[in-house]
Amino acid sequence: MQETLGFTSCPADPDVWMRKQKKADGSEYWEYVLLYVDDALVISDRAESTLRDEIGKYFELKEESVGPPKIYLGGQMRQVQLENGVKAWTFGAAQYVKAAVTNVKEYLAKRGKVLPRAKTPLSNGYRPEIDITDELGVDEASYYQSLIGILRWMVELGRVDICCEVSMMSSHLALPRKGHLEQLFHMFGYLDKHHNAEMPYDPTEPEIDEELFERQDWTQSIYGDVKEELPPNMPQALGRGFRMRTYVDSDHAGESLTRRSRTGFLVFLNRAPVYWLSKKQTSCETSTFGSEFVAMKHATEYVRGLRYKLRMMGIPCSEPTYVYGDNQSVLANTTVPDSQLKKKSNSIAYHFVREGCARDEWRTAYINTHENPADLLTKPLPSGEKRNKFISMVLWWLGGKLCA
Repeated sequence: MQETLGFTSCPADPDVWMRKQKKADGSEYWEYVLLYVDDALVISDRAESTLRDEIGKYFELKEESVGPPKIYLGGQMRQVQLENGVKAWTFGAAQYVKAAVTNVKEYLAKRGKVLPRAKTPLSNGYRPEIDITDELGVDEASYYQSLIGILRWMVELGRVDICCEVSMMSSHLALPRKGHLEQLFHMFGYLDKHHNAEMPYDPTEPEIDEELFERQDWTQSIYGDVKEELPPNMPQALGRGFRMRTYVDSDHAGESLTRRSRTGFLVFLNRAPVYWLSKKQTSCETSTFGSEFVAMKHATEYVRGLRYKLRMMGIPCSEPTYVYGDNQSVLANTTVPDSQLKKKSNSIAYHFVREGCARDEWRTAYINTHENPADLLTKPLPSGEKRNKFISMVLWWLGGKLCA
């Protein structure tokens, strides 16, 4: 790739190969080749020519696989026109989900059972950590673990609507119980009804209220006149950049046994969701303030890594990341330069987030909890308007309707 075609491997992701290319109008842009085992995806104004005439000289290509991408890593891709008239790509796991549901149905049919009908991934009020049903036998435990692996891949392929619930059930891989397995069947019953969802990658820039993210003067703070550190070996930035938004939330002491909190956050580039996470925190926080600050630190750590990766791919990152949270105290402590925190247990997260604000890597602002889609990733939400609204921010029905 490098010696014969002039591509270089991206330092932030060795499976991404890139080289400069020119458009018809003479402007430069980066051309990418994404490699995964024997799959290749070319992103370019002249993608088919690059694939056929250049890469095809050195690698045997399957003729039927050359063309606009339809399947990538088990998910389906297609181009659509959004309601705002913008053309965009979508990515969905409908085929994978449907096949998995069929396999579970066959497993249950052999045992004289059927999938339950379900409106939500877990039964209302169910807490897996306090389930005291009998432990599973060796074969059933192995089957439970295989189902968790399948569900985790669905989450990777864009099923944000089950991310929190899959994370909760994954905590019981070592000692699954009958009640846990029944809840996985409940989850597959939900997926049977909601199997054909897809995620639209809308390139439209979002409208952001700049007044909420006013830049503060940090020069007199303990951090001084600091700036965001840029990679010394980053390639030239070409093309248009993105507006990056992050929504953060936590469910304080939501785990019934250990009283640990759960972090959830969603990252968007323009209007396209690119990352989602639901994870139980590793420390037990005594206050909502503490758990929200830990969540904010976790989210901004990811943001810092993503900004690095985008820059190393030659994508401009000229604006700070706009971070939304729904805890007023945390936001006041991140945005006010002269605020002080005396609680040592929270001080690491406190200074990490504040120093990023001082560098203008990110800015934080308040969002009402009823408007914060990260709430979907911190606890199982009941079926209804709130859950539907949050899911509709990241997923569609294939027919264009909302996913739930």
